[in-house]
Amino acid sequence: MPEEAGRTAPGTEGYGQRIRVIAGQEILFDGEEFLLDPHQWSEELGETLAREAGLMELNKTQWMILRFLRTYYLENGRAPLNRQIKEGTGISLMEMEALFPGGIKYGARRLAGLPNPKTCS
Repeated sequence: MPEEAGRTAPGTEGYGQRIRVIAGQEILFDGEEFLLDPHQWSEELGETLAREAGLMELNKTQWMILRFLRTYYLENGRAPLNRQIKEGTGISLMEMEALFPGGIKYGARRLAGLPNPKTCS
Protein backbone atom coordinates (compact mmCIF):
# COMPACT_ATOMS: atom_id res chain seq x y z
CA MET A 1 0.00 0.00 0.00
CA PRO A 2 1.49 3.42 -0.89
CA GLU A 3 2.32 5.86 1.86
CA GLU A 4 -0.48 8.24 2.70
CA ALA A 5 0.03 11.79 1.47
CA GLY A 6 -1.20 13.05 4.81
CA ARG A 7 -4.31 14.30 6.47
CA THR A 8 -4.87 17.08 8.94
CA ALA A 9 -4.59 15.91 12.52
CA PRO A 10 -7.92 16.17 14.35
CA GLY A 11 -8.17 19.38 16.37
CA THR A 12 -5.17 20.95 14.65
CA GLU A 13 -6.87 22.71 11.78
CA GLY A 14 -5.07 25.98 11.09
CA TYR A 15 -1.84 24.80 12.74
CA GLY A 16 -0.44 23.00 9.70
CA GLN A 17 -0.09 19.70 11.52
CA ARG A 18 -0.79 16.55 9.62
CA ILE A 19 -0.68 12.82 10.02
CA ARG A 20 1.17 10.64 7.54
CA VAL A 21 1.36 6.88 7.42
CA ILE A 22 4.92 5.75 6.84
CA ALA A 23 5.94 2.10 7.11
CA GLY A 24 2.52 1.34 8.54
CA GLN A 25 2.86 3.84 11.40
CA GLU A 26 0.83 7.03 11.83
CA ILE A 27 3.26 9.89 12.38
CA LEU A 28 2.37 13.48 13.27
CA PHE A 29 4.31 16.23 11.48
CA ASP A 30 4.22 20.01 11.75
CA GLY A 31 3.62 22.22 8.73
CA GLU A 32 7.31 22.11 7.76
CA GLU A 33 7.56 18.30 7.90
CA PHE A 34 9.32 18.08 11.27
CA LEU A 35 8.20 15.31 13.61
CA LEU A 36 6.18 16.52 16.56
CA ASP A 37 7.21 13.51 18.64
CA PRO A 38 10.92 12.63 18.20
CA HIS A 39 10.25 9.23 19.77
CA GLN A 40 8.30 8.19 16.67
CA TRP A 41 11.51 8.32 14.62
CA SER A 42 13.08 5.20 13.15
CA GLU A 43 15.91 4.65 10.70
CA GLU A 44 13.34 3.59 8.13
CA LEU A 45 11.55 6.91 8.61
CA GLY A 46 14.88 8.76 8.29
CA GLU A 47 15.52 6.98 4.99
CA THR A 48 12.03 7.86 3.72
CA LEU A 49 12.47 11.52 4.64
CA ALA A 50 15.91 11.52 2.99
CA ARG A 51 14.49 10.17 -0.27
CA GLU A 52 11.77 12.83 -0.17
CA ALA A 53 14.52 15.45 0.24
CA GLY A 54 16.34 14.11 -2.82
CA LEU A 55 18.91 11.84 -1.13
CA MET A 56 18.46 8.40 -2.66
CA GLU A 57 20.70 6.83 -0.05
CA LEU A 58 22.28 8.06 3.17
CA ASN A 59 26.01 7.44 3.37
CA LYS A 60 28.05 6.45 6.42
CA THR A 61 28.93 10.06 7.29
CA GLN A 62 25.33 11.23 7.04
CA TRP A 63 24.18 8.39 9.31
CA MET A 64 26.91 9.25 11.83
CA ILE A 65 25.66 12.85 11.96
CA LEU A 66 21.99 11.81 12.27
CA ARG A 67 22.79 9.36 15.05
CA PHE A 68 24.87 11.98 16.88
CA LEU A 69 22.00 14.49 16.67
CA ARG A 70 19.51 11.94 18.01
CA THR A 71 21.73 10.72 20.82
CA TYR A 72 22.54 14.25 21.92
CA TYR A 73 18.89 15.29 21.80
CA LEU A 74 17.67 12.25 23.74
CA GLU A 75 20.39 12.64 26.40
CA ASN A 76 20.11 16.43 26.81
CA GLY A 77 16.52 17.26 25.90
CA ARG A 78 17.64 19.75 23.26
CA ALA A 79 19.46 19.81 19.95
CA PRO A 80 23.22 20.34 20.04
CA LEU A 81 24.74 23.68 19.11
CA ASN A 82 26.77 23.76 15.91
CA ARG A 83 30.00 23.81 17.94
CA GLN A 84 28.89 20.64 19.75
CA ILE A 85 28.00 18.91 16.48
CA LYS A 86 31.44 19.74 15.08
CA GLU A 87 33.18 18.52 18.24
CA GLY A 88 31.04 15.38 18.42
CA THR A 89 31.46 14.34 14.79
CA GLY A 90 34.84 15.78 13.82
CA ILE A 91 33.31 17.20 10.63
CA SER A 92 33.42 20.87 9.71
CA LEU A 93 30.16 22.78 9.60
CA MET A 94 30.65 23.57 5.92
CA GLU A 95 31.03 19.87 5.11
CA MET A 96 27.91 19.04 7.12
CA GLU A 97 25.88 21.80 5.48
CA ALA A 98 26.75 20.32 2.07
CA LEU A 99 25.72 16.78 3.08
CA PHE A 100 22.02 17.60 3.63
CA PRO A 101 19.50 19.50 1.52
CA GLY A 102 18.51 22.32 3.87
CA GLY A 103 21.84 22.12 5.69
CA ILE A 104 22.08 21.16 9.35
CA LYS A 105 19.20 23.14 10.77
CA TYR A 106 16.46 22.28 8.27
CA GLY A 107 17.96 19.19 6.69
CA ALA A 108 19.86 17.01 9.12
CA ARG A 109 17.66 17.91 12.11
CA ARG A 110 14.51 17.07 10.16
CA LEU A 111 15.89 13.75 8.91
CA ALA A 112 17.01 12.91 12.47
CA GLY A 113 13.50 13.47 13.79
CA LEU A 114 14.37 16.45 15.99
CA PRO A 115 11.79 19.21 16.61
CA ASN A 116 11.48 22.18 14.31
CA PRO A 117 14.14 24.77 15.23
CA LYS A 118 11.44 27.47 15.02
CA THR A 119 9.53 25.88 17.91
CA CYS A 120 12.54 25.22 20.13
CA SER A 121 13.39 27.65 22.89
